[in-house]
Amino acid sequence: MRTAKLHRKTNETDIRLNLRLEGSGRYRVSSGIRFFDHMLELFARHGGFDLELTAQGDLDVDQHHTVEDVGIALGEAFHNALGDKRGILRAGYFLMPMDETLGLAAVDFGGRSQAVIETKVRTRLVGDLQSELVHDFFEGFARGARANVHAKVMYGRSNHHKIEALFKAFARAVRVACSQDRRLRRMLPSTKGLL
Repeated sequence: MRTAKLHRKTNETDIRLNLRLEGSGRYRVSSGIRFFDHMLELFARHGGFDLELTAQGDLDVDQHHTVEDVGIALGEAFHNALGDKRGILRAGYFLMPMDETLGLAAVDFGGRSQAVIETKVRTRLVGDLQSELVHDFFEGFARGARANVHAKVMYGRSNHHKIEALFKAFARAVRVACSQDRRLRRMLPSTKGLL
């Protein structure tokens, strides 16, 4: 079983998490930001990952440190759980309809960090989450996982649905990218010989 246990502590945040890639979508999440918790719960359920995560951050200052550092920690956990990456598909993508909204996500665990995010959310808050921080979460994940992350809302009306569609699409794209191909179980999915 591919798992990771991680503790990330800075002067701004204290994050502990356990991740199991071959899970059943079970989760226990607490970040102090309820809408963000909901998105992480969706991520675990739709990815089929087991995720336990607690984050204590300086929310009296701002949500930025908490959201970004959770992204970094979760990305690092995936990087650790994937090990040498032999036999994984490496890249995945998914289109997720969420009622009137359509979200797209693509990920490549190719060893380089890049994030391109377009939420089309123009309100400051969605639930209790500062909406601009969705970008920071995905950018943090890309950095921690050493992955390319692209997420885009194609169209939609509800800001809640826009963010939710992105997290669900991202979960399913990550699930595909982490999947193992039995035919290629000994092969590193790169011609460089290094990921």
